[in-house]
Amino acid sequence: MSVLVYTENWKGSFRKSTFEAVSYAKETAKLLGMDVVALSIGDVSDDELNKLGNYGASKVLSASGIAKGDSQATSNLFAEHATNVKVIVFASTYTSKMIAPRLAAKLKAGILSNVVDIPFSTTPLTVSRKSFSGKAIEKAIVNTEKTIISLAPNAFGLIECGGDCNIEQISTSQTRSVTIEGEEIATGKISLAEAEIIVSAGRGLKGPENWGMVEELADLLGAATACSKPVSDIGWRPHGEHVGQTGKAVAPNLYVAIGISGAIQHLAGVNSSKVMVAVNSDAEAPFFKAADYGIVGDAFDVIPRLIDEIKKVKN
Repeated sequence: MSVLVYTENWKGSFRKSTFEAVSYAKETAKLLGMDVVALSIGDVSDDELNKLGNYGASKVLSASGIAKGDSQATSNLFAEHATNVKVIVFASTYTSKMIAPRLAAKLKAGILSNVVDIPFSTTPLTVSRKSFSGKAIEKAIVNTEKTIISLAPNAFGLIECGGDCNIEQISTSQTRSVTIEGEEIATGKISLAEAEIIVSAGRGLKGPENWGMVEELADLLGAATACSKPVSDIGWRPHGEHVGQTGKAVAPNLYVAIGISGAIQHLAGVNSSKVMVAVNSDAEAPFFKAADYGIVGDAFDVIPRLIDEIKKVKN
């Protein structure tokens, strides 16, 4: 028996979320006394695949010929290689959200999403997961023969073990069930899903022409930029930057909210952040009740001063 992990790649390269999933699979496999097998789909170099061994994969099954967005063909391929598997691990990505439910139905496996830690019991498998939009931690028990686990973003971290892995090229009998006619890739220096720091802003900035100071602060902090729903709806910022219940749910170490009142829908998507800082001229803004730190003041005064102080520290 083994622990199987889906190692998603982006244009032939792995990101932090993939290595986090492998690290989680390795720690879970230790509890179960099993090895970690990684399944990689797409054209990925051996050098890139070998990186998976550094996080705990002992074997990598590498397949090509299936489009990344083809959840039906991908779940069929997974099912072919899951006969001797106890646990299947996914990172929290849009692709995994398409594949995991299909695979659970095929294997008649229990499925748990938003998992935040390795199992604290294996008989039966018992884990902690976020529920109620991250407001509570639920103890979840699975009694099925196989279990599918999808991690919460940034919940586990990376654990390097310096190991090697064997790479096996596998063929697939799966034919494409969908045709991808084009891709629109979100631009930006740092992915919101993997960002450790996020600087976000709302209508308090009064217009898209004022976003320069947000981007400058983000650059200084090595952060991703984000926005509230109204900002993306009126076209000030791309929809790919919208965070909240109806946008992207994020879980950075630090979330800085500038000129965002703190509607419940926005807080539902960001309340998994480890530390939240709110900057708002309205002392009664709801965000201050959720924030760890609050600055009551005009963003056009506070942010430039904050930028200047960070520059002094960096220099």
